[in-house]
Amino acid sequence: MSTLLPIILSCDNFRISNSPEVLTPLYIHVPAKNGDAIIGLLRPSILVELERYNSELESQGIAPIWQIVGRSSSSVAEAAAELDGKSKVAVGFARSLDTPALRSSAMESMVQKWRSRGAPFVDLIAGKMWRDELYPIYYHPFVPDMEKLAFSMERAATPLFGVVTYGVHLTVYTSDYRIWVPRRAITKQTFGGMLDNTVAGGIPLGYNAYDSMVKECMEEASLKEEVVVPNMKAAGAVSYFYQTKKGWIQPEVEYVYDMLVPPGKEADPEYIPKPFDGEAESFELLSLDVVREKMLAGEFKPNCALVLLDFMIRHGKVTASNEPNLLEILNRLHGTFGYTG
Repeated sequence: MSTLLPIILSCDNFRISNSPEVLTPLYIHVPAKNGDAIIGLLRPSILVELERYNSELESQGIAPIWQIVGRSSSSVAEAAAELDGKSKVAVGFARSLDTPALRSSAMESMVQKWRSRGAPFVDLIAGKMWRDELYPIYYHPFVPDMEKLAFSMERAATPLFGVVTYGVHLTVYTSDYRIWVPRRAITKQTFGGMLDNTVAGGIPLGYNAYDSMVKECMEEASLKEEVVVPNMKAAGAVSYFYQTKKGWIQPEVEYVYDMLVPPGKEADPEYIPKPFDGEAESFELLSLDVVREKMLAGEFKPNCALVLLDFMIRHGKVTASNEPNLLEILNRLHGTFGYTG
């Protein structure tokens, strides 16, 4: 019996315990108090840059923006490596940065400086990789409420800090389980030319999941609000721990939605997705079997294949009878990242 487990493993592909690098916890402030959540994970190269940035500020008579505790070595990088894969170092914003606005401003200034230099981290924040879009970061990754906003930051820079980000994914399908599948524009910053969910996007600062989904439907697929709202159904969320080929850590939560095209409306132009903002090149209505084949062939963006697998499970198309690894798949579809408490 074949398995869809490789689809999950290509996306939920990181565990802290298996990291070859020492990862340092990022808090809002340090020393952390009992109950404070870790909000991110920092690679050694980031620790070095944070300390360097602090030193630059001090040389200009400006207070550092980062508080780094637990150092017993001459450098942060050495201190981070002292304990067999577990960092003795912890990082947080300076206590003087005691509001979301102050923390957001400090983060923006630093990342913009990195960007203007063209280094470091050119693979993430230089050139067209810069999104000019703010993502919200919360006091607790699983309490994404604007009242719990800790700070905001440039979307492209979020992998540098290993913070949890949030998105929305919609599967538009017909009563015979054909799915509208777009191909991403080749010019996309990431995964250009790959297959995608019908509509998907990140949740920017100031939006909730539902409003983001409705907005993306028009922007990406020309699906109007009056078509989407009566037919779109919230279907939960998935979460997974993704690491890029270059080692950047991206824990992500995706809210998932389904939209059944009303029977008899399959040929109605209002219900047929079409490119609008250039993020999708085209849309094709594919049978579930063809979608599955393309998922296994690696033609889909990894997290989009994961969302489609969740769709198939929820609709009874993937069950314990035809999937030998169903329990592991279900567990990995709803991960807690191993550090969020």
